[in-house]
Amino acid sequence: MPIRTTLIAALAVGAAAFAQGPGPGRMGRFGGEAGGPPMGGRLVGAVAGMPGRVVKSAPYSADVVTETSQTLADGNHVHQVNTAKVYRDSEGRVRTEQSLGGLLGVNSNQRQVVFINDPVAGVNYALNVNDKTASKSAWARGGRGPQASASARAQGQSATPPNGGRWGQRSAQGAPGTGRGGRAGSLARQNVKTESLGRQTIEGVVADGTRTTMTIPAGQMGNEAAIQVVSERWYSADLQTVVLSKHSDPRVGETVYRLANVSRAEPAATLFQPPADYKVIEARGGGRGPRPAAAQ
Repeated sequence: MPIRTTLIAALAVGAAAFAQGPGPGRMGRFGGEAGGPPMGGRLVGAVAGMPGRVVKSAPYSADVVTETSQTLADGNHVHQVNTAKVYRDSEGRVRTEQSLGGLLGVNSNQRQVVFINDPVAGVNYALNVNDKTASKSAWARGGRGPQASASARAQGQSATPPNGGRWGQRSAQGAPGTGRGGRAGSLARQNVKTESLGRQTIEGVVADGTRTTMTIPAGQMGNEAAIQVVSERWYSADLQTVVLSKHSDPRVGETVYRLANVSRAEPAATLFQPPADYKVIEARGGGRGPRPAAAQ
C-alpha cells in the first residue's frame, strides 16, 4: 500500500475524536480535551486522542474550524485557518471530511479525504475522493490495537505536541519531559487554576465554560519570568462534545477550535458507507498488506 494511503488510513482511526468526546473534565492524550484539539497542538484533522465511548442519540453535523496564530521572534506573524466537516448519527457513527493539506496543518485545498468511523459495523473507512478508493480497517474501541498505534504515530507527524500538556510528554521543541509521577508533573499540578465561566449559547448550542490557567514558575525551565498557559473550554452536554476551545501559550502561540453551522438533524445514512462505485481495500492484520474487498 502506498505511503500516502497508509497515512490516510491511520489517521481515519483518530478522526472520530471530532465528534466522540468524553464528559467534561476528562482530558485527551496530550493534555487537551478529547473531542477538541490538543492543548497548544497544531493538529487540525485527526484530533489527538483516540475515539472514546460511542455517543448515541445525539446526532449533529457541523463545520470544524481550527485557527492557529503565532508571532515569531523576528516579529513575523503566522496565521492558519483549516476547516473540516463532521457528521454524527444517532448510533454514534462519525463521518469527517477534510483536505489532506488540512490534516497536515497546511493551508491547502489539495486532495480531499473522508473518514468514516462505524462502531456499529466495527469498521473504519478512509475514502480517497479523487481515486474513488476506500481503505477499510477494524474499529478499535478506546484506541487499542495496531490501528490505534498507527494512528498515534501518524498524529505525531502532523501535529506540534503541546508544551502546556502533560509533563510526561516530550515537546516538539525538544524540551524533555519527566514521568507522570515525576517532580515536574507534581509542580505542574500545584500551579494549575481552574474556574467556571458559566453557561452560554454558542452556535445555537448550550455550553458550559471553564478556564484553566497553568503557571510555570520563573526558572523552572530556564525562563526568566513566569509563563502562563491559558485554556478555555466550552462543552455541550447535549452534544457531548466541545463546541469551542481556546488555548494560548506564549511559547507556541494561540489555537482556537470551534464548531460552526451546527445542525441537530439526523444525517443521511448513505454518508456512513462507501459509495457503490468505490473500490474497497481491506487491511489485513500482521502487516501482510491490503487485499481487495467487494465494493460496499
